Amino acid sequence: MTSKERASWRAKANRLEPLFQSGKGGVSEMLIQQTDEALTARELIKIKVLLETTPEPPKAIAAQLAQATGSEVIQVIGGSIVLYRYSEKLHEKHGTKK
Repeated sequence: MTSKERASWRAKANRLEPLFQSGKGGVSEMLIQQTDEALTARELIKIKVLLETTPEPPKAIAAQLAQATGSEVIQVIGGSIVLYRYSEKLHEKHGTKK
């Protein structure tokens, strides 16, 4: 992904509300599954990390989620993670291509 594409996705992510929270449990199988399903449905998602209770820093959580779901980390700012993964199902539904 180019820096211009990443900047475009960052701009789109500004208006998103976090879908999930990661806290004292860190990265669990349930969080990975939910993240994977959300990426298929939306392509671009935001996740909130509860900084007071998390066992790992947000960048480490973002890297783990990206690796487990085959997505790309768009940005990590404070306790917010933005992930992107192209979704063929979403584009088939709308009749568009990459």
